Amino acid sequence: MLTAEQARELWASSEEIVSAAEVQESLDRMAAEITASMGNEFPLVLSVMGGAVVFTGMLLPKLQFPLEFDYIHLSRYNNKTVGGEMQWRVAPRESVKDRVVLVLDDILDEGETMAAIRERIMDMGAKEFHAAVLCEKTLTKLKPMHPDFCGFKVPDRYVFGCGMDAKGYWRNLGTIRALL
Repeated sequence: MLTAEQARELWASSEEIVSAAEVQESLDRMAAEITASMGNEFPLVLSVMGGAVVFTGMLLPKLQFPLEFDYIHLSRYNNKTVGGEMQWRVAPRESVKDRVVLVLDDILDEGETMAAIRERIMDMGAKEFHAAVLCEKTLTKLKPMHPDFCGFKVPDRYVFGCGMDAKGYWRNLGTIRALL
C-alpha cells in the first residue's frame, strides 16, 4: 500500500502517452466499429473487473443498440506490475450459452488473460466471442490472440489511467500515462 505522496511520485515519474481527447476519439471510433459489427446481434457484453470498469463506463453509453450486460473477474496482476497465476474471482455465468459475447478489458498485454476468458466462454457454449480493449501492448513475442476492437497500440512499457492502475492507483485518470 502506498501513501498519497508515493502515489503522486508514481504519477510524477510518468509521461502522458494518450491525451483525454484522443481517448474520447478512440471510444467514438470503437463504438462505431462495434455497432457496425454487432449492432444486430443483441450481444452479451462482459466487463473484466476491475481494470475494465472505467473503459466499460465510457464505452457502453456510446453503443446505441440493445445488449445484455454482466461482468467477470479474472486476475493475473493483483496490483503488481508483472502477471502471475490466473485467479477466477467471478466466472462467466451460464447465460453465455448460444450467445454472441463481447468481452471488454482495459489492456491486452501478453494476451494470456483474454485467451483464457475466450476459452472458458467458448467451452460454455457461446456462439461467437469478440474482444474489445482500450489498449493493446506492442510486444515482439507472439500472443495467443489479438482483440477484435482496439482503441490504441501502446509501447511495451507499464501504462496506467482509464482503468489501468499503477500499483493499485491512478485508475481514475482520463489520460493514459507510461512509467519512465
